[in-house]
Amino acid sequence: MAELSTAARKKKSKRSVPFGQVHILATFNNTIITFTDSKGGALTQASAGGCGFRGSKKGTAYAAQIAAERAGQAAKQLHGFAKADVFIKGVGLGREAAVRALSGLDIAVESIKDVTGVPHGGTRPKKARRV
Repeated sequence: MAELSTAARKKKSKRSVPFGQVHILATFNNTIITFTDSKGGALTQASAGGCGFRGSKKGTAYAAQIAAERAGQAAKQLHGFAKADVFIKGVGLGREAAVRALSGLDIAVESIKDVTGVPHGGTRPKKARRV
């Protein structure tokens, strides 16, 4: 009965997505690159930690470059990715390195937008010190 279920399973068709979005999350500890379609549905993703970098090396610009190349190669091969709007979030070292890696893969960058969160109000201050 197990043989029937594997034989009946269809192979998932790879859809062509020539234009989409690239979301870059660059923190001090890691960089995550996600390729999505125009609506934001994830196609491929890669992170510095997933590329074999460990510890403080994950937050470097070189690690972000390698992660962007890996995710970009997969997006180009599987989905025919060619043009992208780039959304960058965070303040890590991998911000510019990831965008440069995309242009090195012949992925045309249409626009770059910074979507880093900005606190309005911030955290609660420490209580006043009594002497």
